[in-house]
Amino acid sequence: MLLAAGLFTFSFASCDTREENRQERIEDKAEDAADDVEDAADEAEDKAEDAVQ
Repeated sequence: MLLAAGLFTFSFASCDTREENRQERIEDKAEDAADDVEDAADEAEDKAEDAVQ
């Protein structure tokens, strides 16, 4: 019985609110944007190195 109560409490407590979900989406988008910027910088660096050679 205690195990079932513990599982119920855990599953209820682990549910995110709309605000938490919204914040996670914002963070994910920011991380994706940072990755895109990093990729673009790497490409620019590669092109600059090729131009120097």
